[in-house]
Amino acid sequence: MGLPQNRLVSNRRLLGTSASPPAVGPSPSSPDGMKIMLAVLVVVIFCTLFYCVYCWRWRKRNAAVRRTQNEILRTISSSDLPLMDLALIHDATTNFSDANKLGEGGFGPVYRGVLPSGTEIAVKRLSTRSRQGTIEFENEVELIAKLQHRNLVRLMGWCSQHDEKLLVYEYLPNRSLDAFLFDTSKSAQLDWNTRHNIILGVARGLLYLHEDSLLKVVHRDLKASNVLLDNKMNPKISDFGLARIFRDGCNRVNTGRVVGTYGYMAPEFVMDGVFSVKSDVFGFGVLLLEILSGQRNGISYLEEHQQSLIQDVQK
Repeated sequence: MGLPQNRLVSNRRLLGTSASPPAVGPSPSSPDGMKIMLAVLVVVIFCTLFYCVYCWRWRKRNAAVRRTQNEILRTISSSDLPLMDLALIHDATTNFSDANKLGEGGFGPVYRGVLPSGTEIAVKRLSTRSRQGTIEFENEVELIAKLQHRNLVRLMGWCSQHDEKLLVYEYLPNRSLDAFLFDTSKSAQLDWNTRHNIILGVARGLLYLHEDSLLKVVHRDLKASNVLLDNKMNPKISDFGLARIFRDGCNRVNTGRVVGTYGYMAPEFVMDGVFSVKSDVFGFGVLLLEILSGQRNGISYLEEHQQSLIQDVQK
């Protein structure tokens, strides 16, 4: 038997089948709805402004980098440095192969190469998208192109093609001082006479930078790895990426930013950001102690001896 029609309608009403769906939120015209719309509008405006500021700063930074690079090119072009073809450098370094890679610093990687004439070269390659690398490139160009001394590494040429920025240096077969000084299998090659000559050569190079060149230059990163050795173990100071020129009448500078290698930096530079020629003298003193002791002044020494090499010598 079927249920009466009026009872079916009554049951449907009890089950809610004919009821309208509940409201999911406040109406846009209600006070709560207006508050939500206003909040969304504020967020959209804020995000848009943030994006615009970001784009503006990005364009400004890129424009500054391009201006710096153009200034670099004008500086090099106005010097007597020869322009070298990129294809020539690619052939010399076997397309910057890992087998020819000598090392890497803040500037970028360094590669060994051989020119068609048989001359060996060391090629510094600017790291792409590196703001710091661009600054270091500028320093290298501005300084090394104008400084010539037997105890400074010699710049032979440059290249700027297809977004590549390259500096070509003389190749020094014995690499850097630290490769001999802190290697027990090689340190025996550094007899006292050789060590004495290295100390004097570095001192002559520093004296030239501070007093005898046309520019008064503070290196700011003097250490064993930045002293290269030629085939006769004569030292040449290298890596002028952090170096600064002192203008006439200026004896000290407060950078507000500490850069360099811990263990070689003068206390006033570490604590206050103040550097001068005395900063290089301090670094030279640390290097002198390392040459005499054969020990590296760094974290490993501190962990092993619970004090620095300088503190050990003071005792």
